[in-house]
Amino acid sequence: MGLTILFGLFFLTLIVGVPVAFALGIAAAGAFLYEGIPLFVAFQRIVAGISAYALLAIPFFIFAGELMLHGGAAHRLVRFVASAVGSVRGGLGLVDVGSSMLFGGISGSAVADTSALGAILMPVMKEKGYDADYAVNVTVTSSVAGVVVPPSHNIILYVVAAGGSISVSKLFMGGIIPGVVMCLCLAIAAYLVAVRRGYPAEKFPGWRTLLVSFAASVPAMLTAVIIVGGTLSGVMTVIESGAFGAIYAVVVTALVYRELSWSSFKAAVASSVRTTALVMILVGCASAFGYMLALYQVPDALAALVTSVSSDPIVILLMINLVLLVLGMIMDMAPLILICTPIFLPVVKDIGMDPVQFGIIMMMNLGLGLCTPPVGACLFVGCAIGGVKIEQAVRTIWPFYAAILVALALTTYVPALSLWLPSILD
Repeated sequence: MGLTILFGLFFLTLIVGVPVAFALGIAAAGAFLYEGIPLFVAFQRIVAGISAYALLAIPFFIFAGELMLHGGAAHRLVRFVASAVGSVRGGLGLVDVGSSMLFGGISGSAVADTSALGAILMPVMKEKGYDADYAVNVTVTSSVAGVVVPPSHNIILYVVAAGGSISVSKLFMGGIIPGVVMCLCLAIAAYLVAVRRGYPAEKFPGWRTLLVSFAASVPAMLTAVIIVGGTLSGVMTVIESGAFGAIYAVVVTALVYRELSWSSFKAAVASSVRTTALVMILVGCASAFGYMLALYQVPDALAALVTSVSSDPIVILLMINLVLLVLGMIMDMAPLILICTPIFLPVVKDIGMDPVQFGIIMMMNLGLGLCTPPVGACLFVGCAIGGVKIEQAVRTIWPFYAAILVALALTTYVPALSLWLPSILD
């Protein structure tokens, strides 16, 4: 009965429009009351959830990304990628994918990637004769790179949800090759669709323009290098790297690019505070919710259910992927990371999967959920910027979904993609 109350309150509050973070808290409080556990224990779990040391890195990651968004970094990255691949048939689609990979590595946020690059590239693509739905589909799906390519604050959430036992450095390294593979698959899909629709190729601007645009983009790309490199080298912790990266972002956007005005700085700060507050409330409430899941032995029961269907690791991983894909369609990414990690991580450990590999698989799965109806945040943002109805975009987005699913399958069944680079750290 207690489990019914927990999930019943959760889904009921979601249906009536309560934000996910508060839905988790209300459901947990109801279960606490039913079990006769004092509510101060629930508040203790909430406080304990947001007291995890690794969470201190998230505000710095978010702030660095917002500074780059408001300080001109995105424009310079787009110019560089456009100079490099814009001359290919349907090159602006490839520009979109390449820019997403580079900017995603700075912002660490798929939604920020969609909003920043969509505002820059979608009007240009439509002006050059590209269909609006194509512009939206490429921008939305390529933004998944923001949650796979390091640094990603969602990876920090995964580490916290796993109990802090997984190396952030290894997860950062583990996301590089799968992120590149995914972007290559998306680039192939973008090219094939562009050829089929007869989109034009731009004129190659010349090597001098390419080199100049590359030089202009280097300071922006160094933000991700500093954050990831500082962590991997052992010189700084992930929190110190994030703080240094945020300071560097201020210097680059204000003194090098000189596009960070006082008003844009305030906008970056305000957006960072809002996002950080949302994440922390979510983490705290999810911690209390997870406490009740553990009390009701949900992870053990689900593990037993999965293994009772099949003992074949290939089948088990397929089932977990399908569950994560479906959940990603109906819930946001952050709460799913916090809820699903303690449920599925023991299962994949039992079949011999490395937690680093599973973390990247989860990022890809739930990242795809950001691009799917009915609650895909990136899909909503992209359609709003591109002026396209969601149903129109969804009708033609399937080649890009397929590209991400191919990358997901490779990451799931070829462990070396996500584990080779982390093995260098051993």
